[in-house]
Amino acid sequence: MKASVKILTGLIFSALVACSSQEIKQEAEVKPAAEEGAVPDESLQLSGQNPPMTITKNGNTLNLVRIMDGGACKNQIQGAKGVFLIYADPDDIARIKREQGPKVFAEFENKIQAFSAEVLQDAINATNLAEDPFALGEDEAQQKLAKQLVSQFRQAIAAPVDKFQKETTLTIDVAPFPPSFIFYQKGCNAAQIEPENPSDGPGPE
Repeated sequence: MKASVKILTGLIFSALVACSSQEIKQEAEVKPAAEEGAVPDESLQLSGQNPPMTITKNGNTLNLVRIMDGGACKNQIQGAKGVFLIYADPDDIARIKREQGPKVFAEFENKIQAFSAEVLQDAINATNLAEDPFALGEDEAQQKLAKQLVSQFRQAIAAPVDKFQKETTLTIDVAPFPPSFIFYQKGCNAAQIEPENPSDGPGPE
């Protein structure tokens, strides 16, 4: 089955230019990823935590600009859905808006939506979603599945993101948020993976 990915109220990058001059602070600063260009897994894997508002990629600070709901069925029995975080360089946003105008971001939205849907489907297809008889409980089973899916997604998203950046000159990252994941192991269909309550992602206050 095809992946169902819905951008929550669109990726309104142009509206975020106002945020680029505002410093967003958290109670605890997000530590740079150990591997250059990667999202800091220690921040994204803690259950119950809010997603980090900024990440570091290749020495640049990217801001969380939108939250995307996505889901896909591997077959009629298994599937998964969850939240995916879109980060972008605020300096790039301001420059592109100034040089090309805000309308160009609608095209960017469509591109991100398209390749994210394909990557999510590929990642779920590559993840072993069968029940783990050796898991010590539901929490551990969920964590193992989330770890697998994150790994598959991160590997698969790297090339499309790199291509997008070269085409648009907008530095971005798309990262899964493990605490949001729901896995289906006894039946999966489009109605289950469709986002229930779309809402705006973070934006200017």
